[in-house]
Amino acid sequence: MTDTWLKKWNDRYGKKEFAYGTKPNEFLKEQIQKLEPGKILFGAEGEGRNAVYAAKLGWIVSAFDISVEGKSKAQELAKENNVTIDYQVGQLPDLDYTNEQFDAIALIYAHFPPNLKSEYHKLLDKKLKKGGMVIIEAFGKAHLEYRDKNPKVGGPPDLDSLFSTEELKSDFEGYEILELVEKEVELSEGIYHRGKGSVTRFVGRKK
Repeated sequence: MTDTWLKKWNDRYGKKEFAYGTKPNEFLKEQIQKLEPGKILFGAEGEGRNAVYAAKLGWIVSAFDISVEGKSKAQELAKENNVTIDYQVGQLPDLDYTNEQFDAIALIYAHFPPNLKSEYHKLLDKKLKKGGMVIIEAFGKAHLEYRDKNPKVGGPPDLDSLFSTEELKSDFEGYEILELVEKEVELSEGIYHRGKGSVTRFVGRKK
């Protein structure tokens, strides 16, 4: 990943205010409540709002991001909520997660660079146990139109960084698909996700 990419996220998370708020993503909240707590991994977890929520439900939580500022904010939020999360900083191939370590993996607006996206998805698949769950919400291919109308809704400015249902189906091909859709939603998450957007959602169980 480039220095520019790293600087962007450290700058964003280095501010006092939580960029995407401190409350969990609504789709993540809805899906995780259906599962028995176990070990869960959050990718590109930023300031920790979703990881902290899972920890409060009794999950053993791991998370990673490239931003040291994100980790600092996540640890601050975890302390405020009297929970702990194992948060690693770095690029996924360099981190020490083991194969079949997790019962669930959550990727909430985990927009990895386009050249790494599928590679990371396939690496993450290896870290998930058989029967484990993947939960994804990210901006979909139709989102650019929404972003042009309202920049406050956020999301990547380039099509390649956005998610199609076909890509996710291909990246997680050995899964029972419980939900796979692109749809319009109203977002109210901090200062960077505000307004209507188009998101792709995927929930799958590893066969």
